[in-house]
Amino acid sequence: MIWTRKHLLDIESLSAEEINTVLDTARAFKSVGERSIKKVPALRGKTVVNLFIEPSTRTRISFELAEQRLTADIVNFSADASSFKKGETLKDTARNLEALNADFIVIRHSASGAAHFLSRVVKSSIINAGDGAHEHPTQALLDAFTIRERKGRVAGLNVTILGDILYSRVARSNIWALLKLGAKVTLCGPSTLVPETFALMGCRVTHDVADAIREADIIHLLRIQHERQRKSMFPGIGEYRQLFGLNQARLAMVRPDALIMHPGPINRGVEIESDIADGSRSLILEQVTNGLAVRMAVLYLLNGGKDFPEVSVG
Repeated sequence: MIWTRKHLLDIESLSAEEINTVLDTARAFKSVGERSIKKVPALRGKTVVNLFIEPSTRTRISFELAEQRLTADIVNFSADASSFKKGETLKDTARNLEALNADFIVIRHSASGAAHFLSRVVKSSIINAGDGAHEHPTQALLDAFTIRERKGRVAGLNVTILGDILYSRVARSNIWALLKLGAKVTLCGPSTLVPETFALMGCRVTHDVADAIREADIIHLLRIQHERQRKSMFPGIGEYRQLFGLNQARLAMVRPDALIMHPGPINRGVEIESDIADGSRSLILEQVTNGLAVRMAVLYLLNGGKDFPEVSVG
C-alpha cells in the first residue's frame, strides 16, 4: 500500500495494513544494517529534531542512529539545557524549532497527548517516541517485527504481557498492534496494575501467572513504572518478585518454544532473573537491533517513501 500519513502518533488509529507496511519496509532496512556501508540517502536534506522532554537512552539513541543512517541533519534537544527551564511552553518551543525548518520532530514527553497536541500546532511531521502512559508506537512496531521475524507470523499466536499494564504506554501500543495483527493477548500482573477494564480492549485478563504463561508463545515482560505511580500499587518489590517475577521454576511451565521479550530497562531479579534475560529464549537484544530498522522505516515512510528503490511498500 501507499503510505499517506504525515505523523505517527499512536497505534490505535493505524490499520493492520499500515502496520504491515511498516514491518515490510523495516525488513529491507534491516538488511541495510548488515552492509559494510550502512547509510542510504532517503532523508538527505531533511532536518530531524529529537525533542526529548522525558529522559531516554535506548529510544533516543535508536532514533538518532536511524536518522544518521538515512543521511538526515539532526538536532538533539535537551530539556535540561533549554528554555523549558525558563518556563517556555511546548507549543512555543516546537514553533521555534519549526521556524528553523525542522521537517520532523521526534517527541518524548511525560504528558499523555503531547504528540497529538504538537501535530495540531506545527507543520512538521510528528513522531511519538512515548507520551506519558498513553502510547509508544515505535516500540510496539519493533516488538511486532521481532515476533514476526522469529515466529514467521503474529496472527494466531498467544502473547502474554506480564507486569505493570496500567501505567505502561508500551503495553497499550502493543495491545493495539497485536490485536490488529490477529494475536490473542493475555494480560497479567497485580490486580491493582491490571484492572479488568482492559478486557474491553479485547484482551484476556488474569492475575494468575501460571495460567497466563502456560500456553504463551511470547511472554512480554514489563517493569514497574514507579515514576508514573502516585503511590505504591503493591506492598513491595520482594512480594512482586515472588508472585509475578519470571524465574526458572515458572519458565519450566511454559512451552519449549516460547520466547521472552522486554522493552527495557530491565530490573534484573525483579520481573526477570538474569539468567533468563541473557538466555537463549530471550529476544531482548534482537528487539534493540530491530528497533533501528523499524525507526528507519517509519521516517522513510513519513517522508513519502522515496529515493530508496530497494524498499517495496506496495
